[in-house]
Amino acid sequence: MTLKSLITSAIIATSATGAFADDTATVTTFYDLLSNPGSQELVAEFQAATSEDWFSQGDYSGNNKSREAFLGQMGGFAQLIPDLNWAIQDIHQDGDTVIVRSRATGTPVAPFFGVDGEGRSFDIMTIDIHELEAGVITRTYHIEDWAGALQQLAGK
Repeated sequence: MTLKSLITSAIIATSATGAFADDTATVTTFYDLLSNPGSQELVAEFQAATSEDWFSQGDYSGNNKSREAFLGQMGGFAQLIPDLNWAIQDIHQDGDTVIVRSRATGTPVAPFFGVDGEGRSFDIMTIDIHELEAGVITRTYHIEDWAGALQQLAGK
């Protein structure tokens, strides 16, 4: 048996036994919380799906958001945007990386990033890259079209 045949057989055997974990259900807990940020049950599920040192990075400032800071922000979102919905549009897994394209919608009940939307809603696209180790999310990199949301809320 050649080395190439041996490697191919190992890959096929590993795939057939399910050794490649499907982490999409774990990642889905992240979006369940985003859509229901006031749910203590979903907070607990998010905590179980993320490592203690999980962080979120949404820009190049070098300032990562810890799990505790993220959960604090979600509590604020629950009050500010009670109808917040974060719907997964597409999800792909490659090894220990899960990439999600989603759609965030909501109607703020007070000024949002300084914009008084007067009952207007926003509908934006988001992209997230989740890195996992041993089936637990360790890092999330994300981008949301908040500029587009503010334009929609301003009526432009």
